[in-house]
Amino acid sequence: MQEIIISQDKENNKIVALVENGKLVEKYEEKEESKRLEGNIYLGKVENVLAGMQAAFVDIGIGKNTFIHIKDIIPKISNETGNKNEELSKYDIKNYIKTGMPILVQVKRDATSKKGARVSTHISLPGRFVVLMPDTEFVTISKKIEDPIEKQRLNNIVSKQISKKSGIIVRTSANGKSEELIKKDIETLNKEYENILNKFKTLQTEKDFKPCLLYKNDGIIGKILTDLVDQDLSRIITNNKEVENHVKKFLIETGLEQKVKLEYKNENVLQIYDIENQLEKASSRKIWLKCGGFITIDKTEALTAIDVNSGKYVGTKNLEQTVYTVNKEASIEIAKQLRLRDIGGIIIIDYIDMEKEETKQKILKTLEEELKKDRSKTQIVGFTPLDLLEMTRKHICSND
Repeated sequence: MQEIIISQDKENNKIVALVENGKLVEKYEEKEESKRLEGNIYLGKVENVLAGMQAAFVDIGIGKNTFIHIKDIIPKISNETGNKNEELSKYDIKNYIKTGMPILVQVKRDATSKKGARVSTHISLPGRFVVLMPDTEFVTISKKIEDPIEKQRLNNIVSKQISKKSGIIVRTSANGKSEELIKKDIETLNKEYENILNKFKTLQTEKDFKPCLLYKNDGIIGKILTDLVDQDLSRIITNNKEVENHVKKFLIETGLEQKVKLEYKNENVLQIYDIENQLEKASSRKIWLKCGGFITIDKTEALTAIDVNSGKYVGTKNLEQTVYTVNKEASIEIAKQLRLRDIGGIIIIDYIDMEKEETKQKILKTLEEELKKDRSKTQIVGFTPLDLLEMTRKHICSND
């Protein structure tokens, strides 16, 4: 059973907690003074083209210029890896953009204290059941939908609904849904994109055009509702009347007001299921394991490093079995913490050294199984020559 608890304080700062059977599994924060831009679409203006870096700075009207790279300008080559593996040296950014020209971009990563926001010309519009990707020709089914018959059914449905110039990602929430619902979702997204494109075409022709917002993301609450309302969601609790009205409107529009129970409580909703205490533990650098070992999580600009330690655990006389016990528990906890903290990007895990290849494979299997519970896209690359496990995860929402 899943529940969403939404707390909003007097300064309009929000905490959104996803709870499964009383346990906190995901949490997101949105501060009023630093609302996320990720997902917003803008009419931008190219300020500087850095030919040597195959990149450019784009003014989108937020004060600080954003950054765009050639791989986010050229058409996507693959529906799996995008342009990650493309030989970018054969492209010249000057053939695609010039200083002063208008450009339609979407924020893909919010700004940090050291870097400006990152933008892309690869637009994506998320719906309840699909994600629309204009100017691509890929149809991708969520990997979490494993039934080949259902995958083929969904592929047939969306293939009939999209034009040759649009791609679609079928979300996990589409599993088992009717053709009518999916069709309606695609039609809504197509209309949304058409409106965005019409605004862009009109504004870009103006003399001395100014960068401006064309499409605004739904905020943290809208995103979480869209992602989870068609899953095993049974109840939403909030302490704010404005949020209650927003959620009520969403449930009515989606026809789910009877399925999902909405409650308003004039109290500290974070005390439900002892959420405040669980949130405090989720911010700790060191996390103890049941066996007596522990893991530490350190986030840097480039990657997140996770170290596994045996701690108080002495185990049995069999060293390999002792190491396996700690590493297995650590794998379960690591998967949980990645989801809970919404850690994205490159992740390096330093397990306790394992002598046998068989033990390593068991640990990999455990981690893979636990990561299946994560809504986000994850990829385990494998052990490096230094015996460090390398993996990646796409964050769901972040204000970092």
